[in-house]
Amino acid sequence: MRKHYLHLCVYSCDQCGGPVISGSTAVRENEISKEIEIRQVGAICLSCAHRQSESVSPHEKRDFPPVQWDGPKVMQPEHLVSATFEEISREELH
Repeated sequence: MRKHYLHLCVYSCDQCGGPVISGSTAVRENEISKEIEIRQVGAICLSCAHRQSESVSPHEKRDFPPVQWDGPKVMQPEHLVSATFEEISREELH
């Protein structure tokens, strides 16, 4: 039975020192299998909105336990277009 998981971690922003929340999703085919279909959701500082993809100092990173999450519903084509547009817009910012 496929189970979906949400992974969250927090680290300090290299610009303002505020908390950066970073997330990813993954799937397990069963309880003992390795996670597959790992997708980075993104990261953002809650204080200044800087999009910092990685922690500058690995020892400051705090990982939270994975949370089981319902699998995604079937997406409509218009959702795929808006998600692609949002991703392109993010890339243009950097």
